[in-house]
Amino acid sequence: MAEKRNIFLVGPMGAGKSTIGRQLAQILGMEFIDSDAEIERRSGADISWIFDVEGEEGFRKREERIINELTQGQGIVLSTGGGAVVSKDNRNYLSARGIVIYLETTVEKQYQRTQRDKKRPLLQGVDDVRQVLEDLAKVRNPLYEEIADIVLSTDEQSAKVMATQIADLIDNFNN
Repeated sequence: MAEKRNIFLVGPMGAGKSTIGRQLAQILGMEFIDSDAEIERRSGADISWIFDVEGEEGFRKREERIINELTQGQGIVLSTGGGAVVSKDNRNYLSARGIVIYLETTVEKQYQRTQRDKKRPLLQGVDDVRQVLEDLAKVRNPLYEEIADIVLSTDEQSAKVMATQIADLIDNFNN
């Protein structure tokens, strides 16, 4: 059997990267890694705390180191944080070391999916969450598109259907 290529999931918060990634890894018999969870595991602190203490810049440096390291492995499904693509280095690591799948979603869907989530530092303590999501989309969506090999909308499908669809696309991609 041919070596399994890395699969990297990028997209905004609330697009379903972690949920779909877990399902996809299971279908493909690959290891699933969530870069945010890995940062939390290694630092012994949650993302919100890192943001509070080190700011977004400190968090992004940690994220860059982790993504560089993780993308050098083989046969992983990696779910990245929504802002990982802001770093040019991260975009280079991802696009050079695997198949990048941009899980696209609307700001409205993001808003619905993240409304009660208290683990999103960029959405905490803001007056207009929708506006924050729109501002992030303006900056980040072109970056997701820049490195994507495949773009899929997650608005209408379940995670399981999306994971199966991606597995089929990957199969075609490798042939």
